[in-house]
Amino acid sequence: MKEVSSLIDRILFYALVPSFFILLYLIFIWSPVEKVMGVTQKIFYFHVGSAWVAFLAFFVVGYYSVRNLIKPNMKHFIFAGASAEIGVLFTTITLITGMIWGRASWNTWWSWEPRLVTTLILWFIYVAYLFIRKMDGSWEKIAKLSSVFGIIGCLNVPIVFMAIRWWNSKLHPIVFGEGKGQSGGGIEPEMLITLLFSVFTISLLYVFLMRKGAEIERMRVIVRNQKNKLMNKLAS
Repeated sequence: MKEVSSLIDRILFYALVPSFFILLYLIFIWSPVEKVMGVTQKIFYFHVGSAWVAFLAFFVVGYYSVRNLIKPNMKHFIFAGASAEIGVLFTTITLITGMIWGRASWNTWWSWEPRLVTTLILWFIYVAYLFIRKMDGSWEKIAKLSSVFGIIGCLNVPIVFMAIRWWNSKLHPIVFGEGKGQSGGGIEPEMLITLLFSVFTISLLYVFLMRKGAEIERMRVIVRNQKNKLMNKLAS
């Protein structure tokens, strides 16, 4: 079983390396420069790919959180924690690249625009989720408590996605909308191909990080359980 897992990790790694080189070529050489924003627009490919993986990671957290509420399971607890850490990482990247985009597009680092605000709320929810997982106590109790935050965060993902439509935001671009222009969301075919490959590559990175993160989280849980047993013995 360990040999199969190790083989999968190697396959993912060897697929990731050339994919990232191809992605960099597509972004900085092959795809055209946007007329209005110029080279700064190319951060768009990292921004959208990171946002997609953040949403995917939080949906995975939500799935395992629901299962943990129904019946706590160590495997589900570990996968939820690993996916949450990755989700927070990519949400941070999304916010940072969005601020860079905003500085070039809106001439300000931050705007209280619906999608930015809801994304920031999502980030805070999952940071709280990670803090809860580090609380002292049995993993069953921590799993149930953290699962509530995991589900709330997952329910916030559709709100983030639909924010610019529900609140009729004119600032944030709609990526797959109709029409041309910065607010309409239409993009050239080369840009679309680059964007889709970016989403694919960063998704592949998520799978790789998820597998590695689950291994690390499993070791954390084992160490914490051994620590709790030792403390209980000393207390008695």
